[in-house]
Amino acid sequence: MAKFITIGERLSTTAPAVNKAFLERDEEPILKRAKQQLDAGAVYLDVNIGPAEGYGPELMKWAVQLLQGNFDNVPLALDTANMAAIEAGISVYNREKGKPIVNSADAGSRIEYLDLAAANDAICIALCNAEGIAKDNDERMGYCQMLLERGMEHGMEAEDMWFDPLFLVVKGMQDKQMQVLEFIKMLSDMGLNSTGGLSNNSNGMPKHIRPIMDSALVAMGMMQGLTSAIVNPNDLRLMETIKSCDVFRGNTLYADSYLEI
Repeated sequence: MAKFITIGERLSTTAPAVNKAFLERDEEPILKRAKQQLDAGAVYLDVNIGPAEGYGPELMKWAVQLLQGNFDNVPLALDTANMAAIEAGISVYNREKGKPIVNSADAGSRIEYLDLAAANDAICIALCNAEGIAKDNDERMGYCQMLLERGMEHGMEAEDMWFDPLFLVVKGMQDKQMQVLEFIKMLSDMGLNSTGGLSNNSNGMPKHIRPIMDSALVAMGMMQGLTSAIVNPNDLRLMETIKSCDVFRGNTLYADSYLEI
Protein backbone atom coordinates (compact mmCIF):
# COMPACT_ATOMS: atom_id res chain seq x y z
CA MET A 1 0.00 0.00 0.00
CA ALA A 2 1.03 3.60 -0.59
CA LYS A 3 1.42 6.06 2.25
CA PHE A 4 -1.50 8.34 2.99
CA ILE A 5 -1.34 11.59 0.99
CA THR A 6 -1.97 14.81 2.88
CA ILE A 7 -3.01 17.94 0.98
CA GLY A 8 -2.36 21.08 3.00
CA GLU A 9 -5.41 23.36 3.13
CA ARG A 10 -3.93 26.56 4.59
CA LEU A 11 -3.37 28.52 1.35
CA SER A 12 -6.98 29.49 0.84
CA THR A 13 -8.69 32.80 0.17
CA THR A 14 -11.18 31.86 2.90
CA ALA A 15 -8.44 33.07 5.28
CA PRO A 16 -8.40 36.91 5.13
CA ALA A 17 -4.61 37.09 5.46
CA VAL A 18 -4.13 34.71 2.53
CA ASN A 19 -6.72 36.47 0.39
CA LYS A 20 -4.96 39.79 1.02
CA ALA A 21 -1.58 38.29 0.15
CA PHE A 22 -2.89 36.81 -3.10
CA LEU A 23 -4.56 40.08 -4.11
CA GLU A 24 -1.43 42.11 -3.36
CA ARG A 25 0.99 39.44 -4.69
CA ASP A 26 2.68 39.57 -1.30
CA GLU A 27 5.08 36.62 -1.26
CA GLU A 28 6.04 36.51 2.41
CA PRO A 29 2.72 35.34 3.97
CA ILE A 30 2.23 32.76 1.21
CA LEU A 31 5.74 31.34 1.59
CA LYS A 32 5.47 31.32 5.38
CA ARG A 33 2.25 29.28 5.37
CA ALA A 34 3.59 26.96 2.70
CA LYS A 35 6.78 26.28 4.68
CA GLN A 36 4.82 25.64 7.88
CA GLN A 37 2.72 23.02 6.12
CA LEU A 38 5.61 21.31 4.34
CA ASP A 39 7.69 21.23 7.52
CA ALA A 40 4.73 19.54 9.24
CA GLY A 41 4.58 16.80 6.60
CA ALA A 42 2.16 17.94 3.88
CA VAL A 43 2.72 16.12 0.58
CA TYR A 44 0.69 18.43 -1.66
CA LEU A 45 -0.32 22.04 -1.09
CA ASP A 46 -3.80 23.17 -2.09
CA VAL A 47 -3.74 26.58 -3.78
CA ASN A 48 -7.23 28.03 -3.41
CA ILE A 49 -7.41 31.40 -5.15
CA GLY A 50 -11.20 31.64 -5.07
CA PRO A 51 -13.13 32.53 -8.27
CA ALA A 52 -10.53 35.22 -9.14
CA GLU A 53 -12.65 36.56 -11.97
CA GLY A 54 -10.70 38.63 -14.45
CA TYR A 55 -7.26 37.95 -13.01
CA GLY A 56 -7.32 34.23 -12.18
CA PRO A 57 -4.90 32.98 -14.87
CA GLU A 58 -2.21 35.50 -13.97
CA LEU A 59 -2.66 34.90 -10.23
CA MET A 60 -2.52 31.11 -10.51
CA LYS A 61 0.63 31.29 -12.66
CA TRP A 62 2.22 33.57 -10.08
CA ALA A 63 1.28 31.26 -7.20
CA VAL A 64 2.46 28.07 -8.92
CA GLN A 65 5.80 29.57 -9.90
CA LEU A 66 6.29 31.15 -6.47
CA LEU A 67 5.63 27.93 -4.57
CA GLN A 68 7.43 25.52 -6.87
CA GLY A 69 10.35 27.91 -7.29
CA ASN A 70 10.86 28.20 -3.53
CA PHE A 71 10.06 24.64 -2.46
CA ASP A 72 11.76 22.32 -4.92
CA ASN A 73 8.81 21.86 -7.28
CA VAL A 74 6.38 20.90 -4.52
CA PRO A 75 3.27 19.22 -6.01
CA LEU A 76 0.15 21.37 -5.94
CA ALA A 77 -3.63 21.12 -6.08
CA LEU A 78 -5.07 23.95 -8.17
CA ASP A 79 -8.29 24.93 -6.44
CA THR A 80 -10.60 27.40 -8.15
CA ALA A 81 -13.87 27.58 -10.06
CA ASN A 82 -11.96 29.48 -12.76
CA MET A 83 -11.11 26.92 -15.46
CA ALA A 84 -8.85 29.32 -17.33
CA ALA A 85 -6.86 29.83 -14.13
CA ILE A 86 -6.37 26.07 -13.71
CA GLU A 87 -5.19 25.78 -17.32
CA ALA A 88 -2.80 28.68 -16.79
CA GLY A 89 -1.42 27.10 -13.61
CA ILE A 90 -0.86 23.78 -15.37
CA SER A 91 0.95 25.55 -18.23
CA VAL A 92 3.79 26.58 -15.86
CA TYR A 93 3.61 23.58 -13.51
CA ASN A 94 6.69 21.38 -12.99
CA ARG A 95 5.75 17.69 -12.68
CA GLU A 96 9.06 16.51 -11.20
CA LYS A 97 7.49 15.68 -7.80
CA GLY A 98 3.98 14.78 -8.94
CA LYS A 99 1.13 15.58 -11.30
CA PRO A 100 -1.00 18.64 -10.67
CA ILE A 101 -4.37 18.07 -9.02
CA VAL A 102 -7.48 19.74 -10.42
CA ASN A 103 -9.73 20.59 -7.45
CA SER A 104 -12.45 19.73 -8.35
CA ALA A 105 -15.06 18.16 -10.65
CA ASP A 106 -18.50 16.81 -9.82
CA ALA A 107 -21.22 14.95 -11.70
CA GLY A 108 -23.19 18.16 -12.30
CA SER A 109 -22.18 21.60 -13.50
CA ARG A 110 -18.47 21.00 -12.80
CA ILE A 111 -18.09 17.80 -14.82
CA GLU A 112 -15.99 19.61 -17.44
CA TYR A 113 -13.23 20.02 -14.85
CA LEU A 114 -12.70 16.27 -15.26
CA ASP A 115 -12.29 16.78 -19.01
CA LEU A 116 -9.77 19.54 -18.26
CA ALA A 117 -7.76 17.19 -16.06
CA ALA A 118 -7.86 14.47 -18.72
CA ALA A 119 -6.67 16.86 -21.43
CA ASN A 120 -3.72 17.94 -19.28
CA ASP A 121 -2.68 14.57 -17.79
CA ALA A 122 -3.62 15.78 -14.32
CA ILE A 123 -5.15 14.15 -11.26
CA CYS A 124 -8.73 15.23 -10.56
CA ILE A 125 -10.64 15.30 -7.30
CA ALA A 126 -14.07 13.99 -8.29
CA LEU A 127 -16.91 14.89 -5.93
CA CYS A 128 -19.56 12.18 -5.72
CA ASN A 129 -22.42 14.63 -5.95
CA ALA A 130 -24.16 16.82 -8.50
CA GLU A 131 -26.12 19.91 -7.54
CA GLY A 132 -26.57 18.89 -3.91
CA ILE A 133 -25.40 16.36 -1.35
CA ALA A 134 -26.18 12.76 -2.30
CA LYS A 135 -29.00 11.36 -0.19
CA ASP A 136 -27.44 7.90 0.22
CA ASN A 137 -24.63 5.64 -0.98
CA ASP A 138 -26.58 4.37 -3.98
CA GLU A 139 -26.73 7.94 -5.25
CA ARG A 140 -23.05 8.52 -4.43
CA MET A 141 -22.09 5.38 -6.33
CA GLY A 142 -24.16 6.47 -9.32
CA TYR A 143 -22.24 9.73 -9.46
CA CYS A 144 -18.95 7.87 -8.96
CA GLN A 145 -19.69 5.56 -11.89
CA MET A 146 -20.67 8.52 -14.09
CA LEU A 147 -17.42 10.33 -13.29
CA LEU A 148 -15.30 7.19 -13.66
CA GLU A 149 -16.76 6.42 -17.08
CA ARG A 150 -16.42 10.04 -18.22
CA GLY A 151 -12.78 10.21 -17.17
CA MET A 152 -11.85 6.90 -18.78
CA GLU A 153 -13.64 7.88 -22.00
CA HIS A 154 -11.32 10.88 -22.10
CA GLY A 155 -8.22 8.75 -21.56
CA MET A 156 -7.72 9.06 -17.81
CA GLU A 157 -6.44 6.24 -15.67
CA ALA A 158 -8.74 5.33 -12.78
CA GLU A 159 -5.89 5.99 -10.32
CA ASP A 160 -5.86 9.65 -11.38
CA MET A 161 -9.43 10.18 -10.23
CA TRP A 162 -9.58 10.74 -6.48
CA PHE A 163 -13.18 10.32 -5.42
CA ASP A 164 -14.56 12.57 -2.69
CA PRO A 165 -17.59 11.25 -0.78
CA LEU A 166 -17.97 14.67 0.87
CA PHE A 167 -17.30 14.67 4.58
CA LEU A 168 -20.36 16.10 6.31
CA VAL A 169 -20.62 18.34 9.35
CA VAL A 170 -21.34 16.31 12.47
CA LYS A 171 -23.46 19.05 14.05
CA GLY A 172 -26.76 18.53 12.27
CA MET A 173 -25.72 15.52 10.17
CA GLN A 174 -24.47 13.09 12.79
CA ASP A 175 -26.70 10.33 11.45
CA LYS A 176 -24.91 10.44 8.05
CA GLN A 177 -21.34 9.92 9.29
CA MET A 178 -21.19 6.12 9.10
CA GLN A 179 -22.77 6.25 5.65
CA VAL A 180 -19.82 8.32 4.39
CA LEU A 181 -17.33 5.90 5.97
CA GLU A 182 -19.11 2.94 4.40
CA PHE A 183 -18.85 4.63 1.01
CA ILE A 184 -15.09 5.03 1.44
CA LYS A 185 -14.94 1.26 1.96
CA MET A 186 -16.96 0.76 -1.22
CA LEU A 187 -14.45 2.90 -3.13
CA SER A 188 -11.54 1.00 -1.60
CA ASP A 189 -13.07 -2.35 -2.54
CA MET A 190 -13.24 -1.12 -6.14
CA GLY A 191 -9.55 -0.21 -6.04
CA LEU A 192 -10.29 3.51 -6.29
CA ASN A 193 -8.51 6.39 -4.57
CA SER A 194 -10.42 8.64 -2.21
CA THR A 195 -9.96 12.04 -0.63
CA GLY A 196 -11.96 14.91 0.83
CA GLY A 197 -12.03 17.98 3.01
CA LEU A 198 -11.64 16.22 6.35
CA SER A 199 -12.24 19.23 8.59
CA ASN A 200 -15.74 19.75 7.18
CA ASN A 201 -16.88 17.30 9.84
CA SER A 202 -15.93 19.59 12.72
CA ASN A 203 -17.21 22.89 11.36
CA GLY A 204 -18.94 24.89 14.07
CA MET A 205 -17.32 23.00 16.94
CA PRO A 206 -15.23 24.62 19.69
CA LYS A 207 -11.60 25.10 18.69
CA HIS A 208 -10.28 22.59 21.24
CA ILE A 209 -12.68 19.89 20.03
CA ARG A 210 -11.89 20.08 16.31
CA PRO A 211 -8.47 18.33 16.39
CA ILE A 212 -9.99 15.48 18.41
CA MET A 213 -12.84 14.94 15.96
CA ASP A 214 -10.63 15.34 12.89
CA SER A 215 -8.13 12.80 14.24
CA ALA A 216 -10.84 10.29 15.08
CA LEU A 217 -12.40 10.63 11.63
CA VAL A 218 -9.15 10.26 9.72
CA ALA A 219 -8.34 7.08 11.67
CA MET A 220 -11.77 5.64 10.91
CA GLY A 221 -11.49 6.73 7.28
CA MET A 222 -8.05 5.16 6.84
CA MET A 223 -9.39 1.94 8.34
CA GLN A 224 -11.97 1.93 5.55
CA GLY A 225 -9.33 2.59 2.88
CA LEU A 226 -9.20 6.40 2.64
CA THR A 227 -6.07 7.21 0.63
CA SER A 228 -5.81 11.00 0.99
CA ALA A 229 -7.37 14.02 2.66
CA ILE A 230 -7.29 17.79 2.50
CA VAL A 231 -6.19 18.72 6.01
CA ASN A 232 -4.50 21.24 8.27
CA PRO A 233 -1.03 19.66 8.51
CA ASN A 234 -0.15 21.97 11.39
CA ASP A 235 -2.60 20.06 13.57
CA LEU A 236 -0.05 17.90 15.42
CA ARG A 237 -2.60 15.45 16.82
CA LEU A 238 -3.98 14.85 13.34
CA MET A 239 -0.59 14.30 11.71
CA GLU A 240 0.53 11.95 14.49
CA THR A 241 -2.67 9.97 13.99
CA ILE A 242 -2.11 9.71 10.23
CA LYS A 243 1.50 8.58 10.68
CA SER A 244 0.45 6.02 13.30
CA CYS A 245 -2.33 4.66 11.07
CA ASP A 246 0.17 4.32 8.22
CA VAL A 247 2.24 2.06 10.50
CA PHE A 248 -0.74 -0.14 11.38
CA ARG A 249 -1.76 -0.36 7.72
CA GLY A 250 1.75 -1.40 6.71
CA ASN A 251 2.34 1.73 4.66
CA THR A 252 5.31 2.72 6.83
CA LEU A 253 7.89 0.43 8.40
CA TYR A 254 7.87 1.03 12.16
CA ALA A 255 10.90 2.70 13.74
CA ASP A 256 11.05 4.54 17.05
CA SER A 257 11.54 7.72 15.01
CA TYR A 258 8.49 7.19 12.77
CA LEU A 259 6.83 10.42 13.93
CA GLU A 260 9.83 12.38 12.69
CA ILE A 261 9.75 10.96 9.17
